[in-house]
Amino acid sequence: MEKCREDRKMRKMNVLFSIFAVLLLQAAGLLTGCITKSGEEQKINEPAFAVIDREDEPDELSAMIEEEKEHPFRIVYADQGKLYIAQGYGRQPTTGYSVAVRELYETENTICIHTNLMGPEKGEDIREIETFPYVTVQLDDIDKEVIFD
Repeated sequence: MEKCREDRKMRKMNVLFSIFAVLLLQAAGLLTGCITKSGEEQKINEPAFAVIDREDEPDELSAMIEEEKEHPFRIVYADQGKLYIAQGYGRQPTTGYSVAVRELYETENTICIHTNLMGPEKGEDIREIETFPYVTVQLDDIDKEVIFD
């Protein structure tokens, strides 16, 4: 009889422990989900943009880039209804580097741009001359904060 009572108590304790563990895991999962979701904004649009050549940049933007090109930089410049976003990767030891725009999209509050520095490809004719790769994109002026990734 005494053994049955102890078995019941143990089963109740195991059930209570299991319920507590499940509730704890659910609470932790919900907390993690909230943190993840609050930090993300959803894409609402992929605005049309063009990667522009250096000679097509506004003079003032070109001057700003020239001042900053030695080091990595991020510049946002608006002029005459156009928005220019420039990102540079600073001094590189050789030719053959370029910058690619991976993604550019708009959220409710921001414009997000993701770029990559691409190194020289194998077999490419590379010269040991310092270069300063950057990219400039042009789009219609959207009055939102620009976020670089």
